[in-house]
Amino acid sequence: MIDIKFLRSDPEAVKENIRKKFQFDKLPLVDEVLGLDKRNREIKVEVESLRAERNKASKLIGGLMAQGKRDEAEKVKAEMAEKGSRIDSLTAEEKEHEEKITSIMMRIPNIIDPSVPIGKDDSENVELERFGEPVVPDFEIPYHTDIMERFNGIDLEAARRVAGNGFYYLMGDIARLHSAVIAYARDFMIGRGFTYVVPPFMIRAAVVNGVMSFAEMDAMMYKIEGEDLYLIGTSEHSMIGKYIDTIVDEKTLPHTLTSYSPCFRKEKGAHGIEERGVYRIHQFEKQEMIVICKPEDSMTWYNKLWKNTVDLFRSLDIPVRTLECCSGDLADLKVKSCDVEAWSPRQKKYFEVGSCSNLGDAQARRLKIRIEKEDGTKYLAHTLNNTVVAPPRMLIAFLENNLQADGSVNVPAALRPYMGGTEKLVPCK
Repeated sequence: MIDIKFLRSDPEAVKENIRKKFQFDKLPLVDEVLGLDKRNREIKVEVESLRAERNKASKLIGGLMAQGKRDEAEKVKAEMAEKGSRIDSLTAEEKEHEEKITSIMMRIPNIIDPSVPIGKDDSENVELERFGEPVVPDFEIPYHTDIMERFNGIDLEAARRVAGNGFYYLMGDIARLHSAVIAYARDFMIGRGFTYVVPPFMIRAAVVNGVMSFAEMDAMMYKIEGEDLYLIGTSEHSMIGKYIDTIVDEKTLPHTLTSYSPCFRKEKGAHGIEERGVYRIHQFEKQEMIVICKPEDSMTWYNKLWKNTVDLFRSLDIPVRTLECCSGDLADLKVKSCDVEAWSPRQKKYFEVGSCSNLGDAQARRLKIRIEKEDGTKYLAHTLNNTVVAPPRMLIAFLENNLQADGSVNVPAALRPYMGGTEKLVPCK
């Protein structure tokens, strides 16, 4: 959510930002906010004037009563009663307008960084850099669930019976590999100075509204029936929510946190054949990284965050690339974002395994996350998040890139301590 003061001072810049995001239906929202805001400021002026008159009249009534001029005092009282009713009416109107303004402002997209490429959708995202040499082996690589089944490592049919489509059972070496990757990612981030956190896996509506756009909420979140609780779609939600309505001492910044959680997502819409199996699912686990920092430091941290993910994947012998999200592919709260994509030797292309985002002060404004300077001055924090690793999708990249011609899977040296020293996984069939 942008600052309404900025919208007042430069509405055309806000409209141009909306055009860059190709959300032309939102252009009228700017003028609607300006109209409501203008009326609200007029109300405030009138209410202040009426209250000043009422205070003055209160003293006058006291003086008249002291002089025994009861009739004149009663007349002034009657006039003030009318003004009191007017104040009540205006106050109610002001509250109604403020609620409308907030609702509309939450639909107006955040101002994107000037470096963001302009494009309509994800087809116009821009490749930035490749890390590692993508290899296509001289043997056929099966679909990821077929690889897992060779290890008796997955049961989708049983999961469908128990929970429906979009769920899975992982078993044996594949389940152990899943847990090993999460544990390795945790220690990798701790080694980079991040504090490990296990957050709540459910959050209240106030936090949901603070951390994401309405469109994202509708597409992602599961609501707990009869309660003010939602299952988190990523630990970023509860981790940023941790700071709701708080004042952070500037001297303690930055706050760098890495969090583990299960994640729950509706994943609405039809998906292609490559998104079967465990690629796009309703429940998965993830290691995340979150930063709360000063505004002037947020772009530095943005670059550090995506590099952490690249380094982790390269340590597991997985080639990756970074892809910058164009303006039309940015969620409304984001200032700048890039995806980390892993190489799929089976598909002979890259696919998304993580996303890094700088949200500027948008989440902080909604959640009232403020920083206090030594002199007592307060200002809004900047928030950032990035995926460290999200199996089982990451397992697809791992299995494909470490699969051998005989069906075995190499375990990179970095992961062996988390697999009991195992150097190679051998299929059962």
